Amino acid sequence: MPYPQPSRARSGPRRRSLLASAAGAALLAGCSAGPDTGGDDGPSATARARARAARDSRGLLERYDAVLAAHPGLTGRLRPLRAQVAAHAAAFEEGTPATATASVTATASASATPVPAAEKDAVAGLAAAERALADRRAKDLLSVPGELARLLASVAAAGSAHAYLLTEGAR
Repeated sequence: MPYPQPSRARSGPRRRSLLASAAGAALLAGCSAGPDTGGDDGPSATARARARAARDSRGLLERYDAVLAAHPGLTGRLRPLRAQVAAHAAAFEEGTPATATASVTATASASATPVPAAEKDAVAGLAAAERALADRRAKDLLSVPGELARLLASVAAAGSAHAYLLTEGAR
């Protein structure tokens, strides 16, 4: 049985093609955006986002340090993850202006991190912190230019892997 032919041929691009083209153009525009120079009012939006990411990494690093101080038996398990978090903080601080870096360091060292008494609860807290920060970074990367977006994406992926290793990987 032959299939019926459409009564008229479509002319022009299909809706799916237009949407794909628009998405591709938006992606290219986002990846090729130049640096945000900001005005005389202070650091640019990109510099502020970088400083916030550095501050968040320093806060997470402080949390690892607090857990390690309270539970030295976890050193072998947590040391490699802590080292990666320290590298992430350094990567974000690398492009941060000196004034923003000073406030990042002061903020991170000023807060106290409570640690649960049980190792299992302390590790679960680290996993939750890693997961929450990875989720926040995945959202933030949509509003920053190319290089910082790539760095945020990479660090968010690492944070998700850390959360997995801290929970599922321990089984």
